[in-house]
Amino acid sequence: MITSLSIKNYALIEDIQVDFREGFSIITGETGSGKSILIEGLSLILGSRADLSSVRDLSKKCIIEGTFHIGNYDLEQIFIDAEIDFDEETIIRREILPSGKSRAFINDTPVNLGTLTLVGDKLIDIHSQHQNLELADTDFQFKVLDALAGTKQDLAEYQSTLLSFNTLQKELDRLQRLKSEAIKEQDYNTFLFNELNDAQLTPGELEDLEDEYKTISNFEAIQEGFNEITQRLSSDDLGIIQNLTQVRNTLKNLTEMSPENYSLFERVNSALIELQDVLQEVENTREGLNVDPNQVHLITSKLNTINSLMLKHSANSVNELIKIREDLLKKVNVFEDIDDEILRKQNVYNIKEAEIKEMSLRLHTNRKKAIPILKDHLAHILSGLGMEHSRFEIDLQLGESYMESGRDELTILFSANKGSTLKPLKNVASGGEISRIMLAIKSILANYMHLPTIIFDEIDSGVSGEISDKIGEIMKQMSETMQVLTITHQPQIAAKGDNHYKVFKEDKNQSTITQLNRLTKEERIVEIAQMLSGKEMTTSAIAHAKQLLN
Repeated sequence: MITSLSIKNYALIEDIQVDFREGFSIITGETGSGKSILIEGLSLILGSRADLSSVRDLSKKCIIEGTFHIGNYDLEQIFIDAEIDFDEETIIRREILPSGKSRAFINDTPVNLGTLTLVGDKLIDIHSQHQNLELADTDFQFKVLDALAGTKQDLAEYQSTLLSFNTLQKELDRLQRLKSEAIKEQDYNTFLFNELNDAQLTPGELEDLEDEYKTISNFEAIQEGFNEITQRLSSDDLGIIQNLTQVRNTLKNLTEMSPENYSLFERVNSALIELQDVLQEVENTREGLNVDPNQVHLITSKLNTINSLMLKHSANSVNELIKIREDLLKKVNVFEDIDDEILRKQNVYNIKEAEIKEMSLRLHTNRKKAIPILKDHLAHILSGLGMEHSRFEIDLQLGESYMESGRDELTILFSANKGSTLKPLKNVASGGEISRIMLAIKSILANYMHLPTIIFDEIDSGVSGEISDKIGEIMKQMSETMQVLTITHQPQIAAKGDNHYKVFKEDKNQSTITQLNRLTKEERIVEIAQMLSGKEMTTSAIAHAKQLLN
């Protein structure tokens, strides 16, 4: 429940500080006195968007602060998830700076607007004419039905399972798309792989083949070269070996005559032996020279294959072609891997689908049981609010899709008058009827949900005195289990409050400001009498006010 509220520098409010109490609290005041401003200010600390145009003095910051007692409402986990310190006396502060920027704090921890809204929704339900539109919202209708059905835990488990179920569905869809793409590319990738695989490529093969091809293509020139070398080395007349032999023999003779020439003899003799060895190797190589036509064809064919593959795959080497071959093999094999993965995922999906189907059926069964209870409650309450001929038809059918609220498809039909055709609620109910239906629903929810505080903003607008009295009774009953605040123009309702606050305007320093006071017993008599007869109070109005208060 809210225990205190402070508003500074907001619209017509200069500085208001008010303490709120348990039970049923009334807020009254003349039209235009600032009651709606009070609600707007409170909405800011519950997560509404800030607007610089609402700041009273643009040279100062606007500060709105509320203190809430939340020890009995099981909100610790929300604070833990948001990484905020939990305190049974929680303070929420909102600041609008002159620059237009807005800041929010929960227990002095800075929070963003999303967190503020998340916490605010758990603290106060501000019911205004705008909120009446929720009545036609399916999510709100499920919220009401689930409250009576007691499906909070079942719904939480279902939604958790739905999250993993949807994740599995997306993964299966992704794998199926991948498989579909793989099927389209499978034949082509297989062809490319087989083409590379048949080439039997090995690292460094291209360089070896090119060397061998160069030898074959220059066979005749190589043969002629070796013949010339043989001729020049071994010719009887002009051959190098023959001439060098003669040089060696001459040096041998000179050595016998002059021993100091022996080293020259040895060097020439060594050169001669080396040339004779070269000649032998040249002759062996020349005799071994031959060209196999089949080998020529094989080498030429292999080179053409490699060059063609390199051009086809934009590769610069055989190593790159081998890498491409390996990548293609993975793509070819991935088709089988996808099938295996789809099978595994499908098995898990089937198990999860069976779980979520059972959960959705349990939700449906419990909701079905709650429908007659909800209809009886609504009929009873609305009968007392002047809608004794109203009828509801609540249809709940199991659909095929798994949605956030289950598989159920909910339709609420309504008729306000006897003999009228049942039609969708949003199409046939008037504004006053919608207000009374929403009040009935909120009063029902108060018995099934542990709500901290609810504020009704002129929910009695446009109804008669007798109906106002019934509305006041309902809100009074609700205040037995929760804190209820209501803004009202009806004296019948104002008299039922445990606490009474008056909003009024006054002139201060040549400026109009809004003030808020908690009324004493005597002040309440005057306020209710004025609500009955206007500012010119009569004796009968005062007596009537006392009678209402008693």
